Amino acid sequence: MDSGGATQVTTAGGVQIRQTRRLPDFLQSVNLKYVKLGYHYLISNLLTLCFIPLIFVTLIEASQMDLGDLRHLWLHLQYNLVSVIICSAFMVFGFTVYIMSRPRPIYLVDYSCYRAPDHLKAPYNRFLEHSRLTGDFDESSLEFQRKILERSGLGEETYVPEAMHFIPPRPSMAAAREEAEQVMYGALDNLFANTNVKPKNIGILVVNCSLFNPTPSLSAMIVNKYKLRGNIRSFNLGGMGCSAGVIAIDLAKDLLQVHRNTYAVVVSTENITQNWYFGNKKSMLIPNCLFRVGGSAVLLSNKSVDRRRAKYRLVHVVRTHRGADDKAFRCVYQEQDDAGKTGVSLSKDLMAIAGGALKTNITTLGPLVLPISEQLLFFVTLLVKKLLNSSMKPYIPDFKLAFDHFCIHAGGRAVIDELEKNLQLLSIHVEASRMALHRFGNTSSSSIWYELAYIEAKGRMRKGNRVWQIAFGSGFKCNSAVWEALQRVKPSRNGPWEDCIDKYPVKTEL
Repeated sequence: MDSGGATQVTTAGGVQIRQTRRLPDFLQSVNLKYVKLGYHYLISNLLTLCFIPLIFVTLIEASQMDLGDLRHLWLHLQYNLVSVIICSAFMVFGFTVYIMSRPRPIYLVDYSCYRAPDHLKAPYNRFLEHSRLTGDFDESSLEFQRKILERSGLGEETYVPEAMHFIPPRPSMAAAREEAEQVMYGALDNLFANTNVKPKNIGILVVNCSLFNPTPSLSAMIVNKYKLRGNIRSFNLGGMGCSAGVIAIDLAKDLLQVHRNTYAVVVSTENITQNWYFGNKKSMLIPNCLFRVGGSAVLLSNKSVDRRRAKYRLVHVVRTHRGADDKAFRCVYQEQDDAGKTGVSLSKDLMAIAGGALKTNITTLGPLVLPISEQLLFFVTLLVKKLLNSSMKPYIPDFKLAFDHFCIHAGGRAVIDELEKNLQLLSIHVEASRMALHRFGNTSSSSIWYELAYIEAKGRMRKGNRVWQIAFGSGFKCNSAVWEALQRVKPSRNGPWEDCIDKYPVKTEL
C-alpha cells in the first residue's frame, strides 16, 4: 500500500493487475482564483490597512491628553488666529471650486425597447421562401443565406419590417418612414408612460440611425410628433454604425454637463426597409440574415431629485476610432455591387479589426475601472515581457473584478464568442447578449439595451452592480459605456421580455 493511497488487486484472464487509487492532492487542487481574490482584496484595501495603525496611535495619544494640554492647544490657536483664518479661507475656497467644477452626475431614469407586432416575425423557412420568391437571388446565394441563418444564433421569432413581407418587397420611402415611426414612437410612447415625464420637459434630443436619414430628419419627426418645445437642442447622427448608441449617450452626457436641470432623450434605431440587399455578392448578403427591426429610447437626467428614482448612474464613456487605418475604414462599407445594387459589405478582416479596436478601447478603459491589484499585475507582466522574456504571454486583466454584468453588442455569434474567449468571461456573462441575438436579432445600436433589459427581467441587477456596454460599428469604432445601478433594478412595464423571459435562456446550436 502506498502512502496516502490504497492498492486493489483484480484478476483479468488469470493475470493479476495492481491498481492504485490515490487520495486527491489537495494542495494542487486549491483553485488559484481564491488566491487571486485574496490578493485583490489585500491590494485594494492596502491604503486602509496602512491607515489603521496610524489611527490607532492617534487615538492612544489623544486619550492621554488632559485639560491642561487642551488649554495649551487653544491658546496656541488664539495667538495664530490670522494663520487659522487664512487656512480656513483657502480650504473653503478650494472646496467651493471643487464642488462647482466637478462633473455633474448623469442619471438614467428609465429606458424602453421596441417590440414589433407578431405578424412581422420572420421564421427561417418564411425568410428563405420569401428570398426565393423575389427572384433576385440565385441558388448559390439562397444556399449561402440558409447557412448564415443556421450559424447566426438568431431564433425563429425575430422581426423584419412590413415592406419585406410583401412579394415582391416594397422598399419605398413611405414604407421606410413608416418603419421609423413605428419603432421610434413605440419606444418613446412606452418611455413617457413609464416615467410620467411630459414631452415638453425634454430639453435635449439625440437620435441615431445609420442608414436612413430623410429630410426632415428623424429627430425633427419626433419633435413634430410630440410637439417638443421650440428651444430644444436636437441632434441627428447618421452613418455611425452599430456603436452609435454609445456615441449618442456620450453626446447627451456632454450637453447635460452644460445645460442645468434638464432631461435628455436618446433614441437609437436602424432602418431596414430601404437597405435590404437584392444582389448576389456574398459579403453583402450577410446583413440581410442578421439585421432585424428594433429600437430603444433612453431618458437621462442631471437633476439631483431624479437620483432616488433613477435606475443607473453613468460612470464612464470611452470611445475608440480606428478610421485612420484604411482596412478598418472599409471593413464595413456601404457600396454598389457590379450590378449596381446597393448594400453593406462586410470584410473578411472584420473580426481581426474589431479585436484591435477592442484592445485599444480596454487599454484606455482598464485604468478607469480595474482595481489596483489587476493594474499592478498587468504592469509587472508588461515589464517582464519587455525586459526579460519577449515570448511571455501578456496578462489579460480580469474584468470580472470590475463589472458584474456585460452587454456585448449582439452583432453575431462570432462577435460574442470572441469576446467571451478573449476576456475570459463565463457563459452567464454573455447570456444576455446571446439571448438578445436569438430573440431579436442584430438590432444595431439598440441591441445593448435589449441585453440590459434581459438582465433586469431575470432579476439579476442589484444595487451597486456595474454594467459594461460594449459596441462595435463601422468606421471602425469600438465604444464602451459603464453604468452603476442605484437600486435593485426591476424591469419596466411593457418591457421587450415581459411575455417570454421564462422561456430563456435557450440552447443555441453551435
